[in-house]
Amino acid sequence: MAKSKKTFSSNSASMTPWLGIAAVVILLDQLTKITIEKLFTYGEELVVTSFFNLVLAYNKGAAFSFLADRGGWQRHFFTAVGIGAALYIVWLLRKHAGQRMFCWALALILGGAVGNVIDRVVHGHVIDFLDFHWRGLGHFPAFNVADSAICIGAALFILDELRRVNR
Repeated sequence: MAKSKKTFSSNSASMTPWLGIAAVVILLDQLTKITIEKLFTYGEELVVTSFFNLVLAYNKGAAFSFLADRGGWQRHFFTAVGIGAALYIVWLLRKHAGQRMFCWALALILGGAVGNVIDRVVHGHVIDFLDFHWRGLGHFPAFNVADSAICIGAALFILDELRRVNR
């Protein structure tokens, strides 16, 4: 019986849908950020509902503005982390392209990571604009489409792991 040999082209072909999902996330993320930057000035907000505003905010740090006030080195650090994560995710996608939920999670995280890396490289900060708030609790830190994709991807990753453990 002959052993089948995996080639790069067969692996990359099975990666295509996952890279396509990541590309859609990047495109939506960048289009929404460009739109917000064209329509708003920094700090300007538009009340949409009693719990949601659109606002143009800049984040020089990581999630929830972590390390945002640290003199500028964090831009390069978080850019490097994002690039490293993206490369590792592409490797994981290539290795596990047949695991649907796992790859959905990775593709969403990849798209979000690259979307935010683009901001850091081009602008020196991440553009945020989705602002949720609740009376008595205050405002949740503003975020963007890339951040949303990363969170959804992380939730899918956890769900996939819980599903795998319960088999």
